[in-house]
Amino acid sequence: MGQVDSVMVEISVVLGRSNLPMQQLLRMGRGAVIPLDANEHEPVWILANNHPVARGEIQISDDKIAISVIGPADVYDFMAGGC
Repeated sequence: MGQVDSVMVEISVVLGRSNLPMQQLLRMGRGAVIPLDANEHEPVWILANNHPVARGEIQISDDKIAISVIGPADVYDFMAGGC
């Protein structure tokens, strides 16, 4: 188990996706807003080393944001851009 404890895993959370023309992306500056295909209460994707591992819900408490795990990820839904 000692070796497992030393393995680092990058965790990231995908809130939503957007398709934009490159020209529009290049024109964006500080404060630009990118619309996402997700709604406020939709589950988010939890990725480990860029691979979907779970679905989660956003939890906000005071000035802290956290994600609670609600279930396993379906890699096929993730690749298809599904929810």
